[in-house]
Amino acid sequence: MKKSVIMLAMLFAFSTAFTSCREENKKEEVEMNMDEAENEMDEAGNDMEDAANDAGNAIEDAAEDTGDAIENAANETGEAVDNAAQEVEDEVEGNDDM
Repeated sequence: MKKSVIMLAMLFAFSTAFTSCREENKKEEVEMNMDEAENEMDEAGNDMEDAANDAGNAIEDAAEDTGDAIENAANETGEAVDNAAQEVEDEVEGNDDM
């Protein structure tokens, strides 16, 4: 009887040792992976937003540069027309004196 009690005690000790050392990291690992995926998605979203802002700023800068170029061209054209008109006027006045 002593041997059977010792055997049962040893069996109980081994079964307790194996069941108590069982790891339950699967749930924690899945949660960590989900958190990492969420963080990466947030970072990707932020990167996309930054890229969209950069593109918008580039478009605004290009529009401003184009507007400035058009304004400069209009001013230069106006000056050329004024100079041509002045030359014609000078010629007409010069011809009147002859």
